[in-house]
Amino acid sequence: MRIDVLTLFPEMFESPLSSSILKRAQDVGIVDIVLTNIRDFAPDSFRKVDDKPYGGGPGMVMMPGPVFDCLEHVEKLAPPKPRIILLTPQGQRFDQAKAAELSKQTRLILIAGKYEGFDERIRIGLDAEQVSIGDYVINGGELAAMVVIDAVVRLLPGALGDQDSARDDSFSESVGGGLEYPQYTRPETFRGMKVPDILLSGHHAEIEKWRKQQTLERTKRYRPDLLRPIYPKENTT
Repeated sequence: MRIDVLTLFPEMFESPLSSSILKRAQDVGIVDIVLTNIRDFAPDSFRKVDDKPYGGGPGMVMMPGPVFDCLEHVEKLAPPKPRIILLTPQGQRFDQAKAAELSKQTRLILIAGKYEGFDERIRIGLDAEQVSIGDYVINGGELAAMVVIDAVVRLLPGALGDQDSARDDSFSESVGGGLEYPQYTRPETFRGMKVPDILLSGHHAEIEKWRKQQTLERTKRYRPDLLRPIYPKENTT
């Protein structure tokens, strides 16, 4: 997979992309992550990419020209035709299902905004898929792009040391979209807290049954909203 990131601050990606799973995935050729600075496509020597909003108001808005020129340049750098993602609070909420969907693509382009947001003509003219990492506002799309990259790359074949590592993650299909069951390791007893006997029993069928039950109970307790599609509320009207 190739992931291009269009950003005003490529230096923000240096540390996340040079450590842990993301670094290893790049080193072994599982993913190629390419950063392009939108400022390189500014129309003047001051590398200006934003301006005051028409109609007044606070802050600055990203101009359409540099973003369009940057994207059109990056699109031509490699095949195939990319799936273009505009990172914005107004987009569809990013979740595990979306991460799994994007992990099946050959090429992604992520566009990270800044300041008060994008000129609306960027949304209209690019016809990009709009994605949000949650119902809150952060200072720019760089952190959102990192979240998407991390969630997608770990699902690529060979990215994790054990291919089954991501299978039982929270929100994955194997746990019904719920929360992952409790995990334990050595020592068996720590500060009076003991590993459940079932996990020491060696009875794999019973362990699997226990884990499914724990997933259900944990999801009911901490994220009951995730169970609503499966267990809709009774109609009391």
